[in-house]
Amino acid sequence: MNKLLLVLGIVVVGLLGTAGFTALWGVGTYNSVVTKKEEASKAISQVDNVYQRRFDLIPNIVETVKGEAAFERGTLEAVAKARASVGQFKIDQSVINDPAQFAKFQESQGILGSALNRLMVIQEKYPDLKANASFQHLMVELEGTENRIAVERRGYNEAAQDYNRTIKVFPGSIVASYTGFKELPYFTADAGSKTAPKVSFK
Repeated sequence: MNKLLLVLGIVVVGLLGTAGFTALWGVGTYNSVVTKKEEASKAISQVDNVYQRRFDLIPNIVETVKGEAAFERGTLEAVAKARASVGQFKIDQSVINDPAQFAKFQESQGILGSALNRLMVIQEKYPDLKANASFQHLMVELEGTENRIAVERRGYNEAAQDYNRTIKVFPGSIVASYTGFKELPYFTADAGSKTAPKVSFK
């Protein structure tokens, strides 16, 4: 009888030890997934910050161009329309958790970027605009912001890749399947980004 109790005790201790180890492993893996998703959320917030900086620069640029290049109404209207479209989006968890919303956000930012490229190119047609110190300062600010956008988008993509990899491979895949963690979308090249804006001197 004592031998049976001893074996039973060892089995119970073994089961409790296994259950405890499994619980600790599950909690550790869950915490790792949450941490990586938070890193991606932090990175997308940085992307939003630099997009906001670009958004805030646009009215100053448009006003400067209006004063020097009165004939560029179509370009200015395209920038204003694209800026208004971008203003409807705010990056939050609902956007990064919904690939369709994320794609719409990226598309609207791409349209604004394209309109700004056209605006930047018109300075070649207008010597007074090109010589305007305020406009040149704004262009430097905008170019710096565009570079920062590229850096922050890459940072987000790296964080999203790390998170996505974690929820796709064992043991994270098990935790993700039971807790509802979904893959995050990536930023891709904007449509038409490989085509340089055309400069016309007509």
